[in-house]
Amino acid sequence: MKYGYFDDNNKEYVITSPKTPLPWINYLGCNEFFSLISNTCGGYSFYKDAKLLRLTRYRYNDSPLDTNGKYFYIKDGDTVWNPGWQPTKTPLDAYECRHGIGYSRFMGAKNGVTAKILAFVPMNDTCELQQLVITNDSSEEKQLSVFSYVEWCLWNADDDMKNFQRNLSIGEVEVIGSTIYHKTEYRERRNHFAVYSVNTDIDGFDTSRDDFLGAYNGPDKPDVVLNGQATNSIASGWSPIASHQINIKLAPGESRSFVFVLGYCENPQDLKFESLNVVNKAPAKALLDKYRTDADVEKAFAELNEYWDGLLSRYHLESNNDKVNRMVNIWNQYQCMVTFNMSRSASYYESGIGRGMGFRDSCQDLLGFVHLIPERARERIIDIASTQFEDGSAYHQYQPLTKKGNSDIGSGFNDDPLWLIAGTSAYVRETGDLSILNESVPYDNDESKATTLMEHLKRSFDYIVNHKGPHNLPLIGRADWNDCLNLNCFSEHPGESFQTFGPSEGPVAESVFIAGMFVKYGEEYAQLCEQLNMTDEAAYARAQVEDMVNAVMISGWDGSWFVRAYDAYGNKIGSRECEEGQIYIESNGFCSLAGIGMAEGLPRKALDSVKERLDTKYGVMILQPAYTKYHLELGEISSYPPGYKENAGIFCHNNPWVSIAETTIGRGDRAFEVYKKTCPAYIEDISEIHRTEPYVYSQMVAGADAPRHGEAKNSWLTGTAAWTFVNISQYILGLYPTHSGLSIDPCIPKDFGDFTLTRKFREGTYNIKVTNPSHVEKGVRALVVDGVTVDGTVIPYEAGKKTYNVEVVMG
Repeated sequence: MKYGYFDDNNKEYVITSPKTPLPWINYLGCNEFFSLISNTCGGYSFYKDAKLLRLTRYRYNDSPLDTNGKYFYIKDGDTVWNPGWQPTKTPLDAYECRHGIGYSRFMGAKNGVTAKILAFVPMNDTCELQQLVITNDSSEEKQLSVFSYVEWCLWNADDDMKNFQRNLSIGEVEVIGSTIYHKTEYRERRNHFAVYSVNTDIDGFDTSRDDFLGAYNGPDKPDVVLNGQATNSIASGWSPIASHQINIKLAPGESRSFVFVLGYCENPQDLKFESLNVVNKAPAKALLDKYRTDADVEKAFAELNEYWDGLLSRYHLESNNDKVNRMVNIWNQYQCMVTFNMSRSASYYESGIGRGMGFRDSCQDLLGFVHLIPERARERIIDIASTQFEDGSAYHQYQPLTKKGNSDIGSGFNDDPLWLIAGTSAYVRETGDLSILNESVPYDNDESKATTLMEHLKRSFDYIVNHKGPHNLPLIGRADWNDCLNLNCFSEHPGESFQTFGPSEGPVAESVFIAGMFVKYGEEYAQLCEQLNMTDEAAYARAQVEDMVNAVMISGWDGSWFVRAYDAYGNKIGSRECEEGQIYIESNGFCSLAGIGMAEGLPRKALDSVKERLDTKYGVMILQPAYTKYHLELGEISSYPPGYKENAGIFCHNNPWVSIAETTIGRGDRAFEVYKKTCPAYIEDISEIHRTEPYVYSQMVAGADAPRHGEAKNSWLTGTAAWTFVNISQYILGLYPTHSGLSIDPCIPKDFGDFTLTRKFREGTYNIKVTNPSHVEKGVRALVVDGVTVDGTVIPYEAGKKTYNVEVVMG
């Protein structure tokens, strides 16, 4: 069942029913100010940090779904309705939500009145603009009252929902004209405040939630709106809100437009105050003066569209497959940019007060957006590396506002160091910028302990070399990519982590998955060494990689697939020897794409086993058989019911590893089959089963053991976005950046047909036409660059050259 459709020409997903299976959201904002907005106008806004600088409240885990947002109520006689349906849920005569790239549009109609909303965050200002246009489509004059509504968060979202004994006494507001100032904590901090304003005179306002809603009422039945008259309340403590009342009279066919601005403001650092509770209005005036008219909004909206059109044009596909085109050209790249901004911090599944930016997460996200914003990728790499420790390990998460490591989570995830190599390698291959490797970067953000980034990478590499277990495989530490596979748990110490044990007792659990990572990214580290003429270090790195390959061949192969790990007792995980959890996706995907045992045919055997034992119609499961009882020695993984999350769920994040691995052995049909199973455009028709947004990837889909097989969770903020774009753009379509230029080596289904690619790479634009007259899955028979035949698959890079015209014949 579908709840909308793709409008590819406008780069929008059009939702035609407000009653989607779950809230379907969009992200507004490109730089420092962000909003989440659902298809019924739910969501919230923040500046830079969703925890520490939250402007508006949102209630997670609440009923009904999607509680709190930025609402407009329209009172037409005795009828009260919302253009986005929520929160009154008054049945509408017409409804439409268009989620676009960095903006959302809403249209609702009731009793001859149509209301349209355009919501977006302008490129260079810290605010959200809401343009509301109301039209009388009836044959009679309409007298309407419009009420805006937002509920302020008291800045620290974590404290806001816990510290009631203080927070119910600190809310402060001020109203001047049509502008409502939210100045809670201004006495204390004196540097920031929020505003909500409209570009017209108002007929009333409210800033007290209790006065606006009435006792025991919810936003679905606010007293003020039902009575048709604002109370001009001034909040003093309790729960401050911002609501404007505007009374309008519309002749038949007449429209009125209003511009609302929800903004964050800061005062200059050296500003002095005569009174601590008086907000300096200059920053707000400067902001609001920029958005007084529809023309101001249209100009800002055009700038936003120009920005996104420029970004998305950097990789463009034209093929006979509309679904692949729309995902590659629009939605997959857009989601990669959102994960760049958010990491895993703020979504409808991440509250914005917990995880912050992830070390592993942000490095993987970089793989998907580095071609779009390489200069910001450079900054992100430095931020990530600055949280690393001197021994090469790292904080697993860092706080986005301060860039400091999260000491509550700490370190010990032993895959983290290698992801820094992966991200840096991707950046250097994309840009050719070797100067980043000589950039001075601190350890643990201590500038007195700074070395070059290249030294950071060496310590990342050597961390694995220096932390091996009894089988010469990498120690897993607290966990590797699978955070729930905690193999250093000991039954004699229930509930304690491995850190409570001394070196003689452990931890000794090992990860074959990290071994696969080490082989792939160890080679990429060696290539970076060669770029800096560090030939001895490159040779050392490759020797270590070869040792790791041998260790996997000896201890990591189970006969038909790669073992997943060894636990603290030396028992295999992901082996025929196990009663449950006999085969895992991670080690088989990564060891295969790394090419371990390629000459012996191991990847083909492993991938055949993955298809036979892990595949479902909705994607490849993470393991089988599912764990049916709790295993303390495995940690959190078996705490989930069978079929969910790490216990035999379908992790969309690592399905691309299997698809990429299939391309390395030339099986384009199978690679594309795996790609399609989790691709939103291909599963739009089963939205009643899948439930999450049909235009972006989710982290997880319930596996075959789950009661709701095929149901997704955790959409938007997932490494699935980056890894899927890497898979489709670099391996299936085959356009892979190397240090010496772009390589073009597609691996596609036999019936995929011819296609063209436009790719911005360094200074050049590459216009590439691929033909496949023999309908092969892989193989380049001819590569012609600007009329000259080139041997191999790499298009030679020429510094300063602006245009490359490339013809590729597969065969």
